[in-house]
Amino acid sequence: MKFIDMTLSRKLHKVLKELEYNQATPIQEQAIPLILANHDVMGRAKTGTGKTAAFALPILNKLIEKDVNIEFVSALVLAPTRELVQQIYSSFVTYGKHTELKVAAAFGGVSINPQIKAIKQGVDILIATPGRLLDLLSNDYLNLENLTILTLDEADRMIDLGFKAELDEIFKYLPVKRQTLLFSATFDDAIYKFCDSLLNDAKIITVDEKNETAANVEQIVYTVDSDRKRELLSYLIGSKNWQQVLIFTRTKVMADALAKEMCKDGIKTQSLHGDKSQGSRDKALLDFKTGKVRALVATDVAARGIDIIDLGYVVNYELPYVAEDYVHRIGRTGRAGNNGLAISLLSPDEEWLLKAIEKVIDTRLLQQWLPGYEPDLTKAVKPNKSGNKRKARKNALLNSKDGRTTSNRRRR
Repeated sequence: MKFIDMTLSRKLHKVLKELEYNQATPIQEQAIPLILANHDVMGRAKTGTGKTAAFALPILNKLIEKDVNIEFVSALVLAPTRELVQQIYSSFVTYGKHTELKVAAAFGGVSINPQIKAIKQGVDILIATPGRLLDLLSNDYLNLENLTILTLDEADRMIDLGFKAELDEIFKYLPVKRQTLLFSATFDDAIYKFCDSLLNDAKIITVDEKNETAANVEQIVYTVDSDRKRELLSYLIGSKNWQQVLIFTRTKVMADALAKEMCKDGIKTQSLHGDKSQGSRDKALLDFKTGKVRALVATDVAARGIDIIDLGYVVNYELPYVAEDYVHRIGRTGRAGNNGLAISLLSPDEEWLLKAIEKVIDTRLLQQWLPGYEPDLTKAVKPNKSGNKRKARKNALLNSKDGRTTSNRRRR
């Protein structure tokens, strides 16, 4: 379906024409009419499918047509990380630039005072992380009694990160009569249970039934000893003259260490993770987007705020403990019809992680050896017992998302 065939406001059609958005993606084609028809929606779509526009455009359209009172927030969007909040905020501002609607963002890691000021000046649409929103609500800086639309983006990630209790507390401040939209990369038992009392006769949308990777993303696996990964990575970037390379590690410690070593190799690199100050994270993203740094080493959650349409290269320096994260990682490249390249550097002791990924994406990823960087087959590989595998996966879900633990999640 083309956007021109959708019953959207003239102001939205104008900005879509300016952005050269012509054809709606599957999630947009399914979600937009349902949201405009006031249905609750439960949508499954992974990163890079146009999910943000799928809810932002109809929300803007509904508020344009409604006589809103900016003394009260009409639409609330919740997201798990401040980077994602900023990304969604930017999308709403872009799509709504020809409207009079006011959009604000609220997240931790920065002073709350400017956010309070923005809310007091009047906001139609608020994008927030759960922790900061609760701070605003509990201190009576925000009134949501007139809220008409609630959206939860990346709901599975919010639950994985332990935000369910905070979300339940937030829902106490919301009117029962409202439209609720929920988007998630996965639908599992936890999500369905969470939605039972949250959604009312929701329309279910599923895009990409399997955890499929984009056809225009070439996936290459190089087997290499762990102590030579950095050497191989720097060689690939330098010899092939790659620009804008997004590199994933499992921990913030490794992200910092790798960025430091790559700088020594002559490749301008910065790291991005949750222990960085908000100012440092914003600067790292800006420098990466503008080409001031050639490579960015990020953890999975921190990378959620990266939205570069023509990003050409993604490198899995360490394979993720959660196989589904592989799909999210390489989904950062090959967007909007562009070709992408996803490189995985596989050490022999990560074989079990590769097998889990292959099962999820239903694809066999052939391993290659690069001349001069072949693995030392005389080295013994320590077996990874099933108990250790479960522990690693659990820790990845609960604690190693940017190194945050339960006690400090509220600072988001």
